[in-house]
Amino acid sequence: MLATTESQYQPDPRTPELGNEFFDVVQPAKFPRTTLRFRNQRWAERVGLGHLTQEDWANHFARFAPLPQNLPAPLALRYHGYQFRSYNPYLGDGRGFLFAQLRDPADGRLLDLATKGSGRTPWSRTADGRLTLKGGVREILATEMLEALGVYTSKTFSLFETGESLVRSDEPSPTRSAVLVRLSHSHVRFGTFERQAHDGNVANLGRLCEFTIEHYFPALAKRTESGPAALFHEVCARAAALCASWMAAGFVHGVLNTDNMNVTGESFDYGPWRFLPHLDPMFTAAYFDHSSLYAYGRQPEAVRWNLERLADALSPLVPKAQLARSLVEFEARYLGELSARLLARLGVAAADPVSDALFGARALCFVQKSRVPFDRFFFDWYGGEAAAQRARRSPHGAAYTGEAFTAFRQAIADRAPTRPQALGDAYFQGPGPTTMHIDEVERVWEAIAQRDDWAPLEQKISEVRALGQLLQLAS
Repeated sequence: MLATTESQYQPDPRTPELGNEFFDVVQPAKFPRTTLRFRNQRWAERVGLGHLTQEDWANHFARFAPLPQNLPAPLALRYHGYQFRSYNPYLGDGRGFLFAQLRDPADGRLLDLATKGSGRTPWSRTADGRLTLKGGVREILATEMLEALGVYTSKTFSLFETGESLVRSDEPSPTRSAVLVRLSHSHVRFGTFERQAHDGNVANLGRLCEFTIEHYFPALAKRTESGPAALFHEVCARAAALCASWMAAGFVHGVLNTDNMNVTGESFDYGPWRFLPHLDPMFTAAYFDHSSLYAYGRQPEAVRWNLERLADALSPLVPKAQLARSLVEFEARYLGELSARLLARLGVAAADPVSDALFGARALCFVQKSRVPFDRFFFDWYGGEAAAQRARRSPHGAAYTGEAFTAFRQAIADRAPTRPQALGDAYFQGPGPTTMHIDEVERVWEAIAQRDDWAPLEQKISEVRALGQLLQLAS
């Protein structure tokens, strides 16, 4: 359950401890209008902010008056990053800032409330520091669907329409503007370390490692290996789990630059994302990714490459040989996590690592060769052999016969359902899966853009949350 109470609001602003070489104090933009379009009451209740009135909500999350006992002014964070594998030393929060930090009353995590579209900063370069309303709506849809599918993701916390007209090359313009607040478990990016390494500031690099361990991985302080090595090992493990969860969800992030990956293994910052219609390893989300560097099937390679760059950044603190084991283990960790997540999405029990890996490979091989829609396959066979009648009724039932299907059918035959109570739910008696394909996203936006009709967005969120409640996939 997410719900908590007002008394559980636990402010804990920690980033200032790093020192002003890690951020710039900035002022938020002043918007001509603040019309609330989305309020994540579930997570507001969880972190003790559910009691805020509508005016208080606007005051804090559109005008950015400080939360009680929290950061007195917003902080634009400084970082670098490899963008499509070219190093960029001119990055930083260019249209966002860290607004507040607080503890999750449920598990003690340090959480950030940060923005997107809140105005220009020293890192905006030639950009206007704004977010389009369509971009905000797309981020809501991405985070809601990923959360439902068990991906460890940031949460879209708030979205206000701000009454400005923006010109963009990738949207019909002028287009409407918005400011978004997301709730995240850290904005310490791979690029945060890269900046200090690039500048040769070993003292700051060490301070950043100590800060990260203290506030995000306190259990690492008890490890016998060096702090940076222990930290890197943990980051590698979390990155493997994150990547596996994307693959099992059929999700393509689109822009896996090192500034878009953080140390806690949480997915965040959604731009040209897509969900797979069919399993195609070369399916690419970003129209500007001309070489398909970040295609669906290349995401594990991209994450591994980014971890290598993080190892480079940490090398002034620890010999790279001490980091090599964690890199070598990445593939095995990733494959193990992928098998577990595929089994969970199909709602069937695990057995042993070897047979689970074989099961996962057979499932993905069948889905790719058969061209059964990705989400449809998991809908049709949720619960394993207990779903055979449902699968036969599917519009793709013909694919579930013959030699091509035999290997998967044999692999699933002895797998017991993990949540048999879910099999009788109305969802699995319905016409098909809840999905988030690009045509659906565009229909939601079209209703808003043409008629200012927000009902399709609200309906989609309701359907996705119902799916998450039914599947109960861990994130």
